[in-house]
Amino acid sequence: MLSRIAEALFWIGRYVERGDGTARILDVHLQLLLEDPWVDEDTACRALLSVMGTTVDSGRVLGRDDVVSMLALDREHAASIAHSVASARENARRAREIISTDLWETLNETNARMPRRVASDRTHPFFRWVRDRSALAFGVVDSSTSRDEAWHFFSLGRAIERADMTARLLATRSLTEAGGPSWTTLLRSCGAYEAHLRSHRAVPTAASAVEFLLVDRLFPRSVLSSVLQAEECLRGIDPAVAFGSVDRAQRVLGRLRSELEYRPIGDIVRQLSESMEEVQVSVSMASDAIRERYFPSIAMPVWIGEAL
Repeated sequence: MLSRIAEALFWIGRYVERGDGTARILDVHLQLLLEDPWVDEDTACRALLSVMGTTVDSGRVLGRDDVVSMLALDREHAASIAHSVASARENARRAREIISTDLWETLNETNARMPRRVASDRTHPFFRWVRDRSALAFGVVDSSTSRDEAWHFFSLGRAIERADMTARLLATRSLTEAGGPSWTTLLRSCGAYEAHLRSHRAVPTAASAVEFLLVDRLFPRSVLSSVLQAEECLRGIDPAVAFGSVDRAQRVLGRLRSELEYRPIGDIVRQLSESMEEVQVSVSMASDAIRERYFPSIAMPVWIGEAL
């Protein structure tokens, strides 16, 4: 497979997952600003923008409308939903001869219908729409793509991005602590609440929620499950990896997997922000290693704050 096609597929997976993850994070925290009058809006908005890799002039007072404008609708902002949707569509155009017509039409329609403005009372339906469109794109790929190199590169990008977005979602919990979203809210935001109840049969606690979103092997949005998926995709792309020829990306992911599996959850909960930053750094290193190995001659799209 040509490296430009492989890169386009990798970034389609990443950008679609990025739009979905950003919508989930924004939905949780903007609802919190509406429901909790004791949260300082400017501080909460700045902390959220920081977690998403964006900095703003300290002399400006921020509100929820500013966050929606920057992280949802600004087509020029590299961390926004609109930019992710447009970038996924552009990469699909570059790989048009490989991807299915259904996927192309899904991404093209999503980009065409991306609104320029969203009313304050319509943000939740908008984020729901973004999540539904992302789920449709992933469903089209899963149901109509052969499990060949094209599927492995798409799934690799999706897994790498999902690990990063779940880590960012967990990092937002420590932004305002007492005034932050509850563990139940965070679990619901990524569809994990009912799965957590079935697994733990108890109301979520800090330890159980962090453990579930980090190291549960059966829940597809957990960081560990995403890392395992990425490792499987690398083995599918290069079968020699399964026989001991381990490249740098495999070593980085293996180190991250070992850290997640054997580090006590209590230690992670006590240093949640620092632990999630370490996960994001490892994911960024793995992404760099994949770029150097499989598409070295092409400039990589950079998300602000990806290399923390």
